[in-house]
Amino acid sequence: MNKLTAIVLTYNESEHIEACLQTLTFADERIVFDSFSTDDTVQIAEAIGVRVIQHHFENFSAQRNAALEAVRDSTEWVLFVDADERVTDYLAQEVQTVIQSDTYDGYQIPRHNYIFGKLTKGAGWYPDYQTRLLKVGHAYYENLVHETVVLDGERGTLSHPFIHHNYKDLPHFLQTQRKYVRYDAQIMRDEGIKPKPQNYILQPLRHFRWRFFQLQGFKEGWHGFRLSVLMAWYEFRKYWILRQLWQEGTKSK
Repeated sequence: MNKLTAIVLTYNESEHIEACLQTLTFADERIVFDSFSTDDTVQIAEAIGVRVIQHHFENFSAQRNAALEAVRDSTEWVLFVDADERVTDYLAQEVQTVIQSDTYDGYQIPRHNYIFGKLTKGAGWYPDYQTRLLKVGHAYYENLVHETVVLDGERGTLSHPFIHHNYKDLPHFLQTQRKYVRYDAQIMRDEGIKPKPQNYILQPLRHFRWRFFQLQGFKEGWHGFRLSVLMAWYEFRKYWILRQLWQEGTKSK
């Protein structure tokens, strides 16, 4: 029987961590891989008997790679779960079944995203595949923010989704997107990409059209329209911040 370790990466996740860990009892081991939280995340995990490993955060890919390395000699499979995600009984059963096969080196799992308390499938939030079930020693992560899994072999797909309690309200959404858009702009700056005048108009319009029409945000009604507009706005913000980064670089020379 192949051993499965469920790993939850955390930083100040006291609001979610206990409920998340309660859905992972089917795993042979549960680990909280923590970036030195300043709230009660670690104490909550330890109180219910979950192993905690603390590791300084460098970037998202490095953190997941460090977690994989930490369990390399103690398990065959790792299931990464975010603190605001939940594993259903159906997904747990499916995971337990597929890890007994050597067919794939990793599996992508769909997500049911709850945004502002509403299950959201349009505008790009479903199936929202996440490659999180990995054969140890056959997978690693790359990219700094939107981490990407590289597998030695092929990737399979599970049918049952994570439950993802994504953005609880508008302030939470805005706060998170501000962080991500700055990361994305910095990556573009590091790659030498410079904004063009038309980017500030055309890119947001294209992004709205992509989410609302191509990804069927219109099926969500007002909810899908609002999300498409918000994501288009942050597409504009990305290029605006990119412009500022180039200006700051020029001034520093």
